[in-house]
Amino acid sequence: MWEPELAELERRRKLAERMGGEERVARQHATGRLTIRERLAALTDSWTEIGALTGHATGPDGFTPSNVIIGRATLGGRRIVVAGDDFTVRGGAADAAIHDKQILAERMAGEMRVPLVRLIDGTGGGGSVRQLEDFGRTYVPFNPGWDQVVANLGRVPVIALALGPVAGLGAARLVTSHVSIMVKELSQVFVAGPAVVEAGMGESVGKEELGGWRATSAAGTVDLVAASEEEAFELTRRALSYLPQSAWRLPPVTPSEDDPGRADPELAGIVPRDRRRPYDMRRILDLVFDTGSVLELGRRFAPSTITALARLDGHPVAVLASDPRVYGGGMTALGADKTARFVDLAETFHLPVVHLVDQPGFVIGSTAERAGTIRHGARALAAVYQSTVPWASVLVRRVFGVAGAAHRPHHRYGLRVAWPSGDWGSLPIEGGLEVAFKRMLAEAGPEAATLKAEIAARLEAVRSPFRTAEAFLVEDLIDPAGTRPVLTEWVRDAYAVLEPGPRATTRP
Repeated sequence: MWEPELAELERRRKLAERMGGEERVARQHATGRLTIRERLAALTDSWTEIGALTGHATGPDGFTPSNVIIGRATLGGRRIVVAGDDFTVRGGAADAAIHDKQILAERMAGEMRVPLVRLIDGTGGGGSVRQLEDFGRTYVPFNPGWDQVVANLGRVPVIALALGPVAGLGAARLVTSHVSIMVKELSQVFVAGPAVVEAGMGESVGKEELGGWRATSAAGTVDLVAASEEEAFELTRRALSYLPQSAWRLPPVTPSEDDPGRADPELAGIVPRDRRRPYDMRRILDLVFDTGSVLELGRRFAPSTITALARLDGHPVAVLASDPRVYGGGMTALGADKTARFVDLAETFHLPVVHLVDQPGFVIGSTAERAGTIRHGARALAAVYQSTVPWASVLVRRVFGVAGAAHRPHHRYGLRVAWPSGDWGSLPIEGGLEVAFKRMLAEAGPEAATLKAEIAARLEAVRSPFRTAEAFLVEDLIDPAGTRPVLTEWVRDAYAVLEPGPRATTRP
């Protein structure tokens, strides 16, 4: 009875699957990029489209589909929602349905409490000024459904991928996520592209220089950079594997083949006796956490601060550390922002925090003061103190000043152990001595150098971490080789007290 309608339904589905047509699909492939349907097939285990018939008729038999494709999917056996731009249709710019489909995807993920993956390729909204003639008017800008976009930051994991040139609202959708990913040489991210920049600012710049992976990752716009689309999809799967389905669930604990009691003698030799010498903090991460489980986020952004996802005996954790090879590991204004955002991620998705501490303090000097380092640092400190998840702090070497005080929320219980290489205080002796004994040294005249050496020797005697342990100002000193067993025992207790549910401290 309904054969004509069913035949028309099938015809329209096939037209939608053609996307922008053979010529534009070929053009997409010529740039080295997959189409959105190829991307969804490569990313997911399976997916079911929603709104495939959305678009507009072009003549009696033609049909141009919407340039946003959304659907339900499974990824690694988990239910997710996907939303992707179709660059073969108007370059991913707005059409009459783009906002409604994007909003539905956001609302569906948030209210069904499943992760959302955005595949962004184009502007993702706004459109072109050429459309103004079609509309016969302009409009006052607003971001449709942005309440859902922001709300999802506190509800479900959101992974966003830049898979081509991404500008304007598309760039905003990319960064309003928990983990953002781009592809080297294939994608660029900017507020406005080169042509608009030249027209508005008089600056002539190529799209790679303006928003390529080097500039964008160093600015912290994206968290991960992939060498190919396939690697970007693998990073998506990996990032999601550490996170729960939603803020109402706990992170997924998986079986681990790595011995939870594994001690590693190499750890005892990593930190040099010379406190001025740097070392490889990332090697410590590799030796302490489950083998191959460390996924560092934002490595090129604020590089003195390390943020990573990892596992301890199969339990996902959030890892904070410092890189002593950059500013001695000191906290910069950008590093403070990186810390605050990462602590918020841990808080939102109930990831216990492991902090491997070598913090000499805030980076100082006129450049740091112009950057407002202390204001940014205070915000990071606030994020630490607002967190409610369990913390474990391993004092690897230095812990100084206000930045050092951010190594844990001190008003509640947290595991804290120190290595024998520990060195802490309000100021390092090397810098504080000159200030504290300034007058005495000035009056010593030619004997100032000898007096300074004598004072330094006296202070060195009380610098020992054993003195601090004697006063119970640090709970335990441990053999570095045994760090992993201490942490794997702690993480089981940490997971036992985790309380799922949304948190009020989530910030974009």
